Amino acid sequence: MTNGIEDKDFALLTAKIAREREFRCDSYKDKCLRRRIAVRMRARGVHTYADYARILDGDAVEWDKLMDALTINVTKLFRNWETYEVLADRIAPALLAEVPGQLRVWSAGCSSGEEPYSLATLFHRAGERAGRPVGPQRVRVLGTDIDKRSLEAAQRGLYPEQAFADAPKEYRERYFTPGYPSGALPAIRSLVAFERRDLLLEPPPKGGHHLIVCRNVLIYFDRETQESLFQRFHDALPPGGVLVLGKVETLIGHIRSRFAAIDARERIYRKL
Repeated sequence: MTNGIEDKDFALLTAKIAREREFRCDSYKDKCLRRRIAVRMRARGVHTYADYARILDGDAVEWDKLMDALTINVTKLFRNWETYEVLADRIAPALLAEVPGQLRVWSAGCSSGEEPYSLATLFHRAGERAGRPVGPQRVRVLGTDIDKRSLEAAQRGLYPEQAFADAPKEYRERYFTPGYPSGALPAIRSLVAFERRDLLLEPPPKGGHHLIVCRNVLIYFDRETQESLFQRFHDALPPGGVLVLGKVETLIGHIRSRFAAIDARERIYRKL
């Protein structure tokens, strides 16, 4: 339970973050913001939002660490393999068969890049299995994130052993370099691009996308923001396009009638 002074100081701190870093605190759930800010407060040994706000004044390093805490999510290659298995067996082959020209995939909120590289391997493998290997003119996987440091890590694309905990042996050995840190082979990297983009403030990337994957991002936003993002995703997909959410996320509001579940358990939907 919080008190009035603490709530006021929290409001002042989030206003400061919004003003100085153009970060939409008002679109996030309070408990999420409080939890992540508390990580940095403990690290600096302070107990009030007012004291932490004073630390931020003139401390660029702490600002960077705070923004990292607010924007970075835990991720792994092929995280929640059950979802990727459906994408590998059903979605990737179907989209390659249905979509002429370049097939465009958007990983929204891609963090340090594990998801885009994982998705690229699925399409590369599906192309191999169909006897039609894919290159960047055929498949483009775009990863976007608001955090600059995450995107720098994504561009490097080198991951420690624990990042491969969910990766099937076949994928690990065939599509990634041996040893650790390990990165995707050139054939996979060539399919992937990264772009800094604020999911809340900027429109979807131009060109439309046949598959949008936004997992474990929406849970941090309030209902109004979620509904707005669902509408953006809907508008960015063609009829028959596919939307993938995280295991604890689901479609809400009027947008539910505009999608059909391909696999409700894995939160995979097709636009009607």
